[in-house]
Amino acid sequence: MWRVRRPSPGPSQSGPPFNALAARRLRAALNMRPEHVAHGIQVSYGLPYVTPDLVAAWERGTVSPRGPELTALAGMLWCSPGELIGRPQSLREHRVARGLAPEDVARAVGLGLAAYQRMEEADDWHGTDRQSALLADALGLTMPDFVVVMGREEKLADLLTSAVTTRWQGCVRPIAKLAPLDRRVLENVLQVLHQDYQGRMSSTLGWGGGTADSGAGGRDFLDRIVEHFWSAVEKHP
Repeated sequence: MWRVRRPSPGPSQSGPPFNALAARRLRAALNMRPEHVAHGIQVSYGLPYVTPDLVAAWERGTVSPRGPELTALAGMLWCSPGELIGRPQSLREHRVARGLAPEDVARAVGLGLAAYQRMEEADDWHGTDRQSALLADALGLTMPDFVVVMGREEKLADLLTSAVTTRWQGCVRPIAKLAPLDRRVLENVLQVLHQDYQGRMSSTLGWGGGTADSGAGGRDFLDRIVEHFWSAVEKHP
């Protein structure tokens, strides 16, 4: 039996993390079946290889739609591509989530298309401060997303670990360079995290020097230090 084959992915076609459950729920809410979605994508978006079985595979999470497929699926489900993906991590994933072409982002930040594409391919952004601000605006980046895209999260984790295990005051300035927050907010958050961590460590100490599990809470806290940091920033009045 003759079949229309799905194009083979090229090295630059890796897509954003797909939210299979969201796709299934959105389709069900529209009272559509996989065959309806597949037919609409074939006719309206010119992707003849998209079959009901492929749509079902997307919804099971066994394969993920790429580029034009994600855009077409979003169109059929009356949603934005961003509603069909998990939290983007890379520069490309953020761009695809916003439904932008590479040339759109390159133009917005004042870069040549080839220069921007090289950064996206390497997932290594090294634009100027002004270009970084324009990138954040073009991609709608939150502060946590901005830190990840700039390649600063690992350094931030190291500095936050130092802040909670030693003196947090000496970490304010270097952390502010990575995550440009209001200084008062940053100081209050670091103080809270320091007290939280020190409290966890103190509670594990006893006259007998602790047990094999002593400090487990502290280690878990440090493993998730960046998550705790952004949570504290969000809760700050």
